[in-house]
Amino acid sequence: MPSRFPGASKQEWEPVVLQKPRPKAQDLRDPKVVNQALRTGGQVQTIKKAEAGSNKKTSASTAVNARKLDEAEEPAALDRVSTEVRQAIQKARIDKKMSQAELAKQINERPQVVQEYENGKAVPNQAILAKMEKVLGVKLRRLKK
Repeated sequence: MPSRFPGASKQEWEPVVLQKPRPKAQDLRDPKVVNQALRTGGQVQTIKKAEAGSNKKTSASTAVNARKLDEAEEPAALDRVSTEVRQAIQKARIDKKMSQAELAKQINERPQVVQEYENGKAVPNQAILAKMEKVLGVKLRRLKK
């Protein structure tokens, strides 16, 4: 009788479980994999990103924080065109019988710029004031700003 191999006389009955490796995160985002999972009825995880793809304005708290940051870095109020300069521009323009649009065209600026200067909302710019002085024939830069 042939002798048996001594190590083969014992049999193991414990189950062996084979598992597939987990898919990588990058593979899960692949459109082909997502479409196949949808077709086969597999699970597809969706995550809604905050405000992603929406056309909503920023929240009020964000705007407040941005304003506080601006005030911390820059002075709170910028100098605006003084009333003397505003009145001088209006008076000279009316004396020359020009509209705001005509004055703006002659100084190569937008009509809104002239309107802001006459309303006192603009921050004085010496180059624009110099152009207005030439066209209107009055001194604007020596007035109190």
